[in-house]
Amino acid sequence: MQIISAEEVQQTLSFETLVPALQVAYSADFGMPQRQIYPLLGGSQEKHDTFALLPAWTQDVLGVKTFTHYPQNPEKGRLMVAAQVLLFSKETGAPLALVDGTSLTYWRTAAISALAASYMARKDASTLLLFGTGELASYMALAHASVRPITKVYVHGRSVDKMQATQQKIQQARPDIEVVICDRYEEVITQVDIISCATASPTPLFESSLLAAGMHIDLVGNHHTTCRECDSATIKMSHVIADSYLNVFGEAGEILIPLKEGIIEESHVKGELAELCSGKVKGRLNNSQTTLFKSVGTALADVASAYLVYQNLS
Repeated sequence: MQIISAEEVQQTLSFETLVPALQVAYSADFGMPQRQIYPLLGGSQEKHDTFALLPAWTQDVLGVKTFTHYPQNPEKGRLMVAAQVLLFSKETGAPLALVDGTSLTYWRTAAISALAASYMARKDASTLLLFGTGELASYMALAHASVRPITKVYVHGRSVDKMQATQQKIQQARPDIEVVICDRYEEVITQVDIISCATASPTPLFESSLLAAGMHIDLVGNHHTTCRECDSATIKMSHVIADSYLNVFGEAGEILIPLKEGIIEESHVKGELAELCSGKVKGRLNNSQTTLFKSVGTALADVASAYLVYQNLS
């Protein structure tokens, strides 16, 4: 069995190859039971540690991702998320590889958002507002720039140092893109084409009244039933697609809170990513429509991404 390190994941992947590979995986037959998230004792509802198991299979490979999520680790100088993906041959059942899942998670999360944006964002989308300055932030900007002609990225966060670090990472990878530190998002939000949110915020990051027609909103930071990165009004006004019905309706406060409030019904979520990729649902009906993609993460994305790394190194 091959052991694939984080360094090998980083050297092997690109959004130009990963996004199309995920499109193929989501368009074909696959299996994906509901993921299991096990809360560990201690901490608040939003801050408790968790252990998770995510199984999935494609026509070629079986796999399971396991990860731990310890929200208070960064305060102690440790990673918040640690993960591994174990792959097996679909034909023989033999183990193929153990792939570093921590680095892979950054790539697949951003690539899934970019895949959704390739159907949902306007084709001429050129400006992006990025909420969040964690490890995932630069991946989100670069992934969206791989599917849309992004020329300017605004970076908004709570720490100037982290905003500057995110700015540098994006510029090093894409010097052709102008990256601007944005202390007051209110001054630019009405001008952007895409909003991408990858934060740990338990409350909405922006007001729905600030959103311009034709905008695409991407939400990946929250997977708690009582937290959300946008308000109910934003959900109600948007054409909403989920990465997975099963996971989003079980975990995402962005959807569950307005459902509980009676502001929307389940049918307000117009489809999931597999239906988008197979053409069963539309990502955008016109250029003035506000679109929104809510992602909490799926095992299929992990397994398909890990298999691409394995193929490239074999």
